Amino acid sequence: MTRRNIETLVGLFVLAGFVAIGYLALKAANLAAMTVGETYTVTALFDNVGGLKPRAPVKSAGVTVGRVSSITLDPKTFRGVVTMELEKRFAFPKDTSASILTAGLLGDQYIGLNPGGDDENLAAGDVIRLTQSAVVLENFIGQLLYNRAAEGGGDAKK
Repeated sequence: MTRRNIETLVGLFVLAGFVAIGYLALKAANLAAMTVGETYTVTALFDNVGGLKPRAPVKSAGVTVGRVSSITLDPKTFRGVVTMELEKRFAFPKDTSASILTAGLLGDQYIGLNPGGDDENLAAGDVIRLTQSAVVLENFIGQLLYNRAAEGGGDAKK
């Protein structure tokens, strides 16, 4: 191989490395799968949003159907208000429920939509009424330890 051919191959290898790093950066920032079609906005109220972040996916049956656009606190009810942008090609019934789920044991959190059976569909500006808040692992472990301590204390008194 000539020196020019080797330099060209090294240049292509470096370019492929930059493309791979760019892809990983977009994936880590959760920007790799942004929706490109038309969307409509719906909101849902949660008692606890856990570690949910803006741009988190909204999924139904494991398929991404939208993104979380913002998370705020309702000053009157002190509940988390999650605003979602759903793709218009997916029309969900009005009685759809929303849950905050975790990908894997310690993965990122996302919104899971479970469609209901209503004849009317959600429209822009609608509120999803049926919600299930995030399961906070620390609270779950604390409750488990508290219950174990309570059981152990009862056995010692007998």
